[in-house]
Amino acid sequence: MLFEVLYCITSILGVWCRSLLSDYREACRDMVVGARERPLKASLYASEFQAALVERSNQLGLLSPWTRSAASDAHVQNLVKLQSQGRLRLLSLGLLSVVYGVDHDPDTTLYEAQCSSLSAPWREIPHRVLDVGFCWRWWVLESKMKDYDVNEEEFRHLPADMQRTSPPGLQGVQRNESLHRQSWLPLPYLPFNFHSIIPTTVVSMKSEG
Repeated sequence: MLFEVLYCITSILGVWCRSLLSDYREACRDMVVGARERPLKASLYASEFQAALVERSNQLGLLSPWTRSAASDAHVQNLVKLQSQGRLRLLSLGLLSVVYGVDHDPDTTLYEAQCSSLSAPWREIPHRVLDVGFCWRWWVLESKMKDYDVNEEEFRHLPADMQRTSPPGLQGVQRNESLHRQSWLPLPYLPFNFHSIIPTTVVSMKSEG
């Protein structure tokens, strides 16, 4: 009796899992087919990513190498390098866009670049993803550009508790505001006594007769 119950449960779970995998497979196929049938939309997203990449690269270029963040600079430089080599790809999935890197430029005439059997399989794409676009925002690029004008290496020699600053508490804010208000108060008037600073020397002049 117990064996029959377990067999029924596993059969139901097997049917449910197969149905779920079939639905996911159909959804992924529809997204890929839609992206191929609407290349204009995909090219629009690619142009948006290129514009965002150029803007971030210009922001870093305005900073001195001693000031910019090494992590931000390395990420942007890697994207620029892949773009110049023609190795950036964009996959449009409707509201979601995925930017990933490939091994070769599509115009490369090498055998390993043209042979479909040697191309990277689809299961490796998650490991090659460089950015994800959603609602006209590129989330990885924005995350890497956080504090792009702060050089982390500049603070390596400091103790761990001094490498990161935390916002002041309520008492600290009130104290700073009080000191700021006091700095704008007029100074009290103090009468200036010139003789108290420079001693007066009295010279007695006696006429000679």
